[in-house]
Amino acid sequence: MIAGPTGVGKTATAVALARRLPIAVVSADSRQVYRGLDAATGKPTPAERAAVPHHLVDIVDPDERYQAARFRADALAAIERIQGDGRLPVVVGGTGLYIRALVRGLDPAPPRDPEFRRELEVVAATAGAAALHARLEALAPEVARRLHPHDRVRVVRALEVHRADRAAPTEPTRWRSPETPYTLLYVGLTRDRARLYADLRARAAAMAQQGLADEVRRLLDRYGDRPFPALDGIGYRQFIDVVRGRATATEALRLMQRETVRYAKRQWTWFAREPGIQWVDVDRAGGVEGAADTIRKLAETGGLLG
Repeated sequence: MIAGPTGVGKTATAVALARRLPIAVVSADSRQVYRGLDAATGKPTPAERAAVPHHLVDIVDPDERYQAARFRADALAAIERIQGDGRLPVVVGGTGLYIRALVRGLDPAPPRDPEFRRELEVVAATAGAAALHARLEALAPEVARRLHPHDRVRVVRALEVHRADRAAPTEPTRWRSPETPYTLLYVGLTRDRARLYADLRARAAAMAQQGLADEVRRLLDRYGDRPFPALDGIGYRQFIDVVRGRATATEALRLMQRETVRYAKRQWTWFAREPGIQWVDVDRAGGVEGAADTIRKLAETGGLLG
């Protein structure tokens, strides 16, 4: 398993690892699952996909909901196929919730409440997503601190879970066990933070220049103005305002860069709490090739190569 903050080099390291070991990748990225979201999701390039098989990329339409439980089922099926092909499955991504769901499993959570969700959507439409986050903060402050005020999907779900089960209000997702049923190597990639943040700002600028606004326009033309999950992602929600004439591209890019850096910080915080993770500094290892060498050696000493 190769995890870590956005832009740290996870995909490139996996491609380098594929030159050393017979692997296939299971993507653990909540945005790369969506077809048609290409400009701002950092999907593996055609060359990277040709170098190593990638699973769970481009598997659902942007107006579908894709959540941790579904990811777990899809990932388990992909892992079984990869093992059947005689390859080593490597889960690669930065969506910590998906990775935790895969290795720990999920207990059943309260079902959706469509009427309550409609009520919350009205609040979001009239007062903004921050109003929903403020409501969650009043009810379950520990959960609110872990969720970004603009992460409307997870804030709504947290409010829904709290409403259904107030005896256990602090976890919108229930973990079955802190022990993983798998034999695995859990590697977290890291880099000097200042250098990574500078690279993330530059990458966001490149995404904007390479047609992000045009992609958002095509998605809105196809799916309409109704809210749909895929466009809650960083970059997309900022450039919706550009397409609708509510913001300039310069302002949208500034916000996109700020939110990308904040997201990387949250990912570091999340993965730092994960048990058993072994950190590899990509720069100190000599780049992605050195990181891949380190991971191969860890796999050997961990008895994963048979």
